[in-house]
Amino acid sequence: MLDTKPTTSLDPADWVDQCACRGKSELFFAPFAERPEARVRREAAARLICETCPVLMSCRAHARENRELGFWGGESEAER
Repeated sequence: MLDTKPTTSLDPADWVDQCACRGKSELFFAPFAERPEARVRREAAARLICETCPVLMSCRAHARENRELGFWGGESEAER
């Protein structure tokens, strides 16, 4: 079940231990000089993990509020 309750003040300690992406940071942050085609493939793989994540909405809200870099909460930087 997805965490869908809206929140404005998030403490990552409340949800980060439940992330489906733990230990897979190479999918969520671009390597130096990543080519566009590689980014599309990497973000597609990240999106599949996010789709199963129980804390998707908390992660997404955190990224939006803190202007995070990388792929968070099923969204790329461009999508946020």
